[in-house]
Amino acid sequence: MKRYLFVITVLLIVGCGNNNKKNNDSIQDMEVTEIQSSPESDFNLEVYDFEGLKPFLNKEDGKIHVINFWATWCAPCVKELPYFEKLKSEYGNKNVDFTLVSLDFPHMYDSKLKPFVLKQQLKSKVIALDDVDSNSWIPQIDESWSGSLPATIIYKNGERKFFEKSFTYEELEHELKQFLN
Repeated sequence: MKRYLFVITVLLIVGCGNNNKKNNDSIQDMEVTEIQSSPESDFNLEVYDFEGLKPFLNKEDGKIHVINFWATWCAPCVKELPYFEKLKSEYGNKNVDFTLVSLDFPHMYDSKLKPFVLKQQLKSKVIALDDVDSNSWIPQIDESWSGSLPATIIYKNGERKFFEKSFTYEELEHELKQFLN
């Protein structure tokens, strides 16, 4: 079991690094810094295990749901976050719901994740997934998912698409529009 967890962790890090070379130069303002969060600027980060995350993955409420799996230590993830935020501002009033699921390690919540969310003024719902049994939950999210980041699900009722890649704004908007029509 420990070996499988180690392999999944390595896949997450290596998978994220695959896109790192071409995306690293254009991260711009979304850099992650070590900032200590203060009580007055803190927010309530919702943390779930996989059972708690499941309701976010299977809502049948007529809305389009965009779920992005990311981490502050993943350069391609950080690079594409502004695209999700821009889509939220443009399509949020069109029955589209955005959830950013952080896979940051629990010891990073206060030192990196919360300050990052506050500094970037993310408007999408940000939650954290804290479940070490990734061998169990990764294939439940999508059987084709190797575990690398970023990964995105777009779904509406019974229709669902899974993407294990980083997006440009145009690509992400194109995929979202498939659900609007």
